[in-house]
Amino acid sequence: MADFEDHDWTGALARARTHAPFLGRALDRQEELEGLLAAGKGEEALEWSRSRGLHEEAGVGLRRHRLGLATSLAIGDLAGAFSLSRVMEELSAFADRALDRAIRTAVADRTGEWASDGMIALALGKQGSSELNYSSDIDPILLYDPETLPRRAKDDAGEVAQRYARKIVKLLSENTAEGYVLRVDLRLRPASEISPLAVPIASAMTHYQGQALAWERAAFIRSRAAAGDIAAGEEFLTEIAPFVWRQQLDFGAIEEIRALTHRIREEYDGPPNPGPGYDVKRGRGGIREVEFFAQTHQLIHGGRDPSLRVRGTRDALNALAEAGRIEAVHAQVLGQGYDRLRVIEHRLQMVEDQQTHSLPDGEKLDRVAMLDGLESGAALVEELTQLTAQTGAIYDELIGQEAPTPPPTPEPETRARDLVRLGFHDADALAQRIEGWRDGRYASIRTPQALEAFDRLLPLLLEAIAQSDDPERAMTRFQGIIERTQSAITLFRLLSAEPELLDRLVAALTLSPVLAGTLARRPETLDVLLERVPIDFSDTYARTLEHMRQGAERDDYEAKLDQIRQVISEARFTLGISLLEAEHKPSRIAAALSEIAEAAITAALEAAHEEFARTHGHIANSELIVIGLGRLGGGALSPASDLDMIYLFSGEFAAESDGDRPLGATLYFNRLASRVSAALSVPTAQGALYDVDTRLRPQGKQGPLAVSVEAFAKYQSESAWT
Repeated sequence: MADFEDHDWTGALARARTHAPFLGRALDRQEELEGLLAAGKGEEALEWSRSRGLHEEAGVGLRRHRLGLATSLAIGDLAGAFSLSRVMEELSAFADRALDRAIRTAVADRTGEWASDGMIALALGKQGSSELNYSSDIDPILLYDPETLPRRAKDDAGEVAQRYARKIVKLLSENTAEGYVLRVDLRLRPASEISPLAVPIASAMTHYQGQALAWERAAFIRSRAAAGDIAAGEEFLTEIAPFVWRQQLDFGAIEEIRALTHRIREEYDGPPNPGPGYDVKRGRGGIREVEFFAQTHQLIHGGRDPSLRVRGTRDALNALAEAGRIEAVHAQVLGQGYDRLRVIEHRLQMVEDQQTHSLPDGEKLDRVAMLDGLESGAALVEELTQLTAQTGAIYDELIGQEAPTPPPTPEPETRARDLVRLGFHDADALAQRIEGWRDGRYASIRTPQALEAFDRLLPLLLEAIAQSDDPERAMTRFQGIIERTQSAITLFRLLSAEPELLDRLVAALTLSPVLAGTLARRPETLDVLLERVPIDFSDTYARTLEHMRQGAERDDYEAKLDQIRQVISEARFTLGISLLEAEHKPSRIAAALSEIAEAAITAALEAAHEEFARTHGHIANSELIVIGLGRLGGGALSPASDLDMIYLFSGEFAAESDGDRPLGATLYFNRLASRVSAALSVPTAQGALYDVDTRLRPQGKQGPLAVSVEAFAKYQSESAWT
């Protein structure tokens, strides 16, 4: 009876009967359950509810389970026995089970099989994060695989998938004498205005990889495979992960969330401050704004920091604070505010089991407050007023108080006068040149969004360039970036959001063609500087190699090479900027550049060898060896250095590989060495890493690319030049 003694079950039952008509009716219909709750047996009450769900007819069983669960959780919540997180997790787990049973029932009714192969339910929103509220709807996406979907022999896969989807929605949503199970909203599916209720996997993949909108990225932060063919759902989410978690810092997310927030606030017709009619979900400082705050920061930083890829709102706020992305006090205020708002939301919905988020007026408001244990509605309003003022103020810091308006575009004459004031020579010609950038000739400034982002940045950029040592060179190299970049909108937004980075950018443009070239190929490289993490020179080789080995989004050769290029490009850029700014001794930078080059060689050799061996196998007791000479060998690379390398191989000269297409040792290792050189030097969408110079090998360009260790030793002892 400890459970009874520790928590106020009697008071909870009394408040429920007095202030929540729905709970009163539910208790009347379930006398045995009320007895368990009156005795303080909360866990037994939940088990009793689950047993009610075992009815052979799915519709009846799920409705009885849901009513028992709703009653048990409400009374346990009011008694203080069940925490908010426990309530949300139980509601979410029930939604998963109900959705899975609905899928299997739909399939069984058609085929006789109790199966769910090829029918996937992805949970989004609060179901995805296991944060369902007391009377929530669910927002699943139903996908199907035409190859594995169970159906009759003559059924068309697409047609039967829609039949299953309609059955699932009806089974869960229809209100019968037993009540309902879950309200189902399928409008989050890809292109919902034109797509069927169940979407083929291939069509969904195409949508998310090329056509999806920004809000869909935020929705998928909390996504998971919840029901049906779980394995296929998890595989799908893995495939579209790059759509959600982008490697570059996405400051466009702030603009998009800002615009969405202002639109929601404009469309919201309730009072701005707590009181009758205030919406605890959509109102200023409400539930949605706390969620948006966490999700916006996750979108910006989560691509580069996997620790931020969590689903729950409280978990996200804590992870962001721990990673230093938001202030710890903000995480605490928003987290505690969020929990309290969710509790009030539950109280509102317990009264009549309605999906409401708005405070009622008069006696009804008092009823909600007293259900919660407060004295009156006025006390509830007072508490919410203080709470939402704090959460709303923090959110306003993120999005700004006013909706952003595009900056005015000055006439060329006005721009020329501004350029004269900044000290530029031949201001008229420069003004015309800038106007030419804006006329659509460059893909990077062609869309309205990119043009607006560019116009916001331009005044700051011109001022920074005007103060540089060589403004003309900086302007020319910046033009090179926008000429060669297909999309620079992220760079423009990044620099506008963090103007102090402009000095670093201008230094790179003015003083280093290597760094300017890196930016032209990969403008998002500047993201590294925003994070302002001090350079860690310990174990550079090991850490860089591990990052390249673990970070590839797919387990294929090209993805591994892209990961190598990305990691090395960012590391070289960071070290190059540090060299320009004299943050560390040049010798220390040179040593670090050498270590990351060695890591790149190791990773490229591993990836190339693995791919090569798929066809040609391995040669036992042999390996390819890379010797570094010149600056690489001396550990003194500069950002512009090439790699002087020699390839050797160990083992028996006459050995042969064991693959489907065997090769002798000399041919095997020469071809493998050629692949390693290509992996390091061939330009791709990520750019080339290094110029590889192998002319210092025996016999120079005339000799084989890779020679045996014995042949190399003989050459050095008998034929090598001084």
